[in-house]
Order: sequence, then structure tokens, then C-alpha cells
Amino acid sequence: MTIFEQEKSLLEGLVRNDSDAIETIYKENFSTILGFILKNNGYPEDARDIFQESMIVLYEKAKSSSFTLSCQIKTYLYSVCRRLWLKRLQKSNRYYPSYELAEEMVAVDEELEWHEKQNDDFLLLEDALSKLGEPCKSLLEAFYIQRKTMPEIAADFGYTNAENAKTQKYKCLVRLKKIFFAQYKNVD
Repeated sequence: MTIFEQEKSLLEGLVRNDSDAIETIYKENFSTILGFILKNNGYPEDARDIFQESMIVLYEKAKSSSFTLSCQIKTYLYSVCRRLWLKRLQKSNRYYPSYELAEEMVAVDEELEWHEKQNDDFLLLEDALSKLGEPCKSLLEAFYIQRKTMPEIAADFGYTNAENAKTQKYKCLVRLKKIFFAQYKNVD
């Protein structure tokens, strides 16, 4: 299952109140929010409250037919939690904007854009990989994802030796790059 499909499945599960989906979202994202809030004048209870509020925001958005998640769930939740926490700090007079914090906020916004760009690039790469065809797709997955050695790949794919498998992997990478960059040019 692709990252995009997993994220979509989690959102659909959230809308259906599927406890497994909700638990997965919590497990994958709460620790990041806890760390952020603890570093910014908060307590664990605050993190639980803020995270719960952000889950409600995500739930309400996911129920809307017009909502399209344009980044990963973790990026969206982090952004919502950050805004909610800064508002809460302002209301309780514990938030004192300074030049340092302003620089940090700009960096976070730039980081968010970077993560969204990375996410888009991964989706393009995933699409290019699906268009690559066999045996190239399986060969590249065996090497890069399953971390198999060249001798193992040679045995699995029926190549006479590891050098032949290595040559084929190179050819597959060249094809993948062509497909990816052709798509990349069309997006920009």
C-alpha cells in the first residue's frame, strides 16, 4: 500500500470512527506534538488537550466532501497543533513573541513547505515506479526496500551472476529517472 493510500485509508477510518485508524494516527503523531508543547512552556496534559482538539479539526475536515489533504497527516496535525498552542499561550499571557521566536516560526513554515514538497516528490516517484514495469520494479524494490544483496537478487531473478544483476539494476534506475523527471517537468 502506498503512502498516499495509507493516509487516505486512515482518514476514511477516522471518519468512520474506526478505532484502529484513530489509534494509528495517535501512535504515529502524538509524540511529536508532546515534544513541541513541552519545549514551548507546556505540560503533558496540555499536549493531550491540544492533540485532541487537532484530531477533532482533522475529523471535521475529513468529513467534508470538499476537503483534500495536500500533505501528510503528521504535517497537517503538527500545523494545527502549533497554531492552537500558540493561541492558547497568547490567551494565558505565557506567549511573548520575540525576534528569536519569529525566526523559529518562519523556519517552521519553511520546513512545512519543504515537507509538503518532499511528500509531492515521493508521490511522483511512487507513480513513476508503478509505471516502470516488471522486472525493473521488483528488482529496485528488492535492492532498495528489501535491502537484498546483488548475489541474492541474481539468484532470485535468474541472472547468471551479481555483476549482471548490478548492470540490470543500473538500467532500471536510468529508466526510472527518465519516467520520474518527465513527470516532474509536467508538474512544474
